[in-house]
Amino acid sequence: MKMKIKITSDSTCDLSPELVEKFNIGIVPLHVIMGGKTYSDGVDVVPEDIFRYVKETQALPTTAAPSTEEYKAVFSSYLKDYDAVVHINISSKTSSSYDNACVAAKDFKGKVFPVDSYALSTGQGLLALKACDFAAEGKSPCEIAETLEAMRSRVNTSFVPDALDYLHKGGRCSLAALMGAKILKLHPFIDMKDGRLYAKKKYMGGIERCLKAYVDELAQQYKNYDKARCFITHSSCGPETVAKVRSLVEQLFGFDEIYETVAGNVVTSHCGKGTLGVLFIYE
Repeated sequence: MKMKIKITSDSTCDLSPELVEKFNIGIVPLHVIMGGKTYSDGVDVVPEDIFRYVKETQALPTTAAPSTEEYKAVFSSYLKDYDAVVHINISSKTSSSYDNACVAAKDFKGKVFPVDSYALSTGQGLLALKACDFAAEGKSPCEIAETLEAMRSRVNTSFVPDALDYLHKGGRCSLAALMGAKILKLHPFIDMKDGRLYAKKKYMGGIERCLKAYVDELAQQYKNYDKARCFITHSSCGPETVAKVRSLVEQLFGFDEIYETVAGNVVTSHCGKGTLGVLFIYE
């Protein structure tokens, strides 16, 4: 008899409400701390709140992982109706969420399987959707977790921010680099490797020119890729900019589905307004 498996994910997966509903994914919110108050990511705080807070205070919000007890409560509630839970966590190199989920999972004697995505945003979301695919195919929860762990190193999680202001506020670039970027119109290619974000290279020029160079480079680098789906994930980019990137992705790739999603609070806090990424799994 086929097992009933519930797929869940940290809120940092940045999946749209429509996709969450379509694939029946349970979302566990991280915490966002602004002005001494704690909010639930995606529940009572959205990126526009972060933009407003940074503008008013010149400071970035901080984030906190769900506690072990919060994970226990979530897993316990789903195990009333399901045989097992596979939970997709944000990278353990950026949050203690995975560690907390693992501690919580021990209470459920092999029924809960946390997976360290080594990603964030829709890079993490891609693995959550793959988990749903595998569950529908009849894989066991252990097989799903093991397959995702083997796949996570092949997820392209990358972005190009419009400005370096948020990276500077977060201590990820110097004042000199910030000023130089503004003068020279530099836009970094932010990539994720081994679960950590880093600046892979820099593009020069207007943001649309840089985004074209970024998508061109992805197409050159990843000739073989999973055609099932791709995400264009952005933080308050204009519709014309997103449409141009989508058109270019359609020209250079052959994805069955291209989903446009809004970046959540974690990417927003790291990279700021005007950030855009094209995320997919490669082979």
